[in-house]
Amino acid sequence: MSRKGVGLAAFDRSRLTSAQYASHGSNLRSSNAAALETQLAVFRSLLQQFAQTHAKDIRSNPTFRAQFARMCAAIGVDPLASSSSSSSQSSHGAGSSIWAQLLGRSVNDFYFELAVRVVEVCGETRGENGGLIELRKARERIMRGRMEGASEITEDDILRAVGTLKPLGSAYSIIKVGSKPYIRSVPKELNTDQSAVLEAAQVLGYVSVSMLMVNLGWRRARAQTALEDLVGEGMLWVDKQSDEWEYWSPSFMLENYDSVTGTAGTAG
Repeated sequence: MSRKGVGLAAFDRSRLTSAQYASHGSNLRSSNAAALETQLAVFRSLLQQFAQTHAKDIRSNPTFRAQFARMCAAIGVDPLASSSSSSSQSSHGAGSSIWAQLLGRSVNDFYFELAVRVVEVCGETRGENGGLIELRKARERIMRGRMEGASEITEDDILRAVGTLKPLGSAYSIIKVGSKPYIRSVPKELNTDQSAVLEAAQVLGYVSVSMLMVNLGWRRARAQTALEDLVGEGMLWVDKQSDEWEYWSPSFMLENYDSVTGTAGTAG
């Protein structure tokens, strides 16, 4: 039984069907994108109403402030970013942020003033830590310098304040050393070995070449290189009094010194 070959008409029908599917798919994508944009516009409108209703709580309550910022992030709104909308230009001036528009300058200024304080704390402590300060300790220093009765500063607030420093380049950023967040105020990036050494130093407050060789399985040259690089950056201090040199975390030493002197002062 002979089989007939596929004619040109069949190829034409196949091409037409493919074009129809492509056109239908394009229409669906456009329709979905338009629907999503409409939903986001509604969410933004509701967010503005929420912000206006709860402006006082957002200004004074750090937990409420963090929740509001997370709601903004969920729909792609950066409350600290400049807005170029016509309404903002006409009523608040070009370049004002959403928080400045909705809540007045106070909340917006709160974060920029906090960012200035972060820069000051990083500068004050750079000689102690080489430009790498734990987020928790930065918050403690900032809180110690605030007037009695001033609003609470949270770590979340500091994270957002550091985010406003992005225009300064890579000098200020948040990095993780182990499980702890740190503020880095120097443009130098930590490599993998340096991060591993700093994480190990969090356990006892110090490390040595032999400790790195035993616990990380490194060769002596690798351990020595990583330690010397961190010493050169001021991120570790050397104690040469032991049989084997010990490389200490400056923040660990200062924290323990403060606790000892504080205890002595109380006892006295």
